[in-house]
Amino acid sequence: MLTPQETTAELEGVSNTWTAEEALGWGLGQFQNGLSIASSFGAEDVVLIDMASRLGQPFRVFTLDTDFLFPETYALIEQIEELYQIKIERTHPELTPEGQAGKFGAALWASNPNQCCDIRKVEPLKKYLAKLQAWVTGIRRDQAPTRANTRKLEWDAKFGLVKLNPLADWTSPQVWEYIKENEVPYNPLHDQNYPSIGCTYCTRPVQPGEDPRAGRWSGTGKIECGLHIKTS
Repeated sequence: MLTPQETTAELEGVSNTWTAEEALGWGLGQFQNGLSIASSFGAEDVVLIDMASRLGQPFRVFTLDTDFLFPETYALIEQIEELYQIKIERTHPELTPEGQAGKFGAALWASNPNQCCDIRKVEPLKKYLAKLQAWVTGIRRDQAPTRANTRKLEWDAKFGLVKLNPLADWTSPQVWEYIKENEVPYNPLHDQNYPSIGCTYCTRPVQPGEDPRAGRWSGTGKIECGLHIKTS
């Protein structure tokens, strides 16, 4: 029997021809309860949840609750749970906001945003993924230069499991077309010039003409929280 890594390599050629539904359906069928959908409850993530709900198979969803999410994000989580009759699995950092401030000083997100992301996102994700065989993300190739080579099916060497990116070849208009056609609930901040939504302290509205991810870690030169940075 092939290992998950060997299976990923064997399907490398054909997997990029899959539709989003085919990629997600393959993952759910192959890994079942050993797979979970990562969701920050942005536009792409609610598309994946709706898509999974239509495939007729049980599915898991988790979110990285940094304790610094927008009120609108927390409200959407509850709305999604009620609509799709699922329980979102929430991961939390080991340090509370108060504990982090006491250990590293106030506003670590401003003084050292990489360390803040490591504490509140990367480490909790690492612990959660250690119990899985595969995870699903909503990242797209055109979101950032660091995502340009994203494949629909990959071996995630950083976390040691299979990674599925069903929407890798989608565009933003395609995402929004799906949302509108299927009446999928989404974060109202998207209608207030927040194309990408993270933590309250590190996300601002995007101005006309700016890159869609310009509102994340604005002024720091940082464009990724570290979850999707590949290791060789």
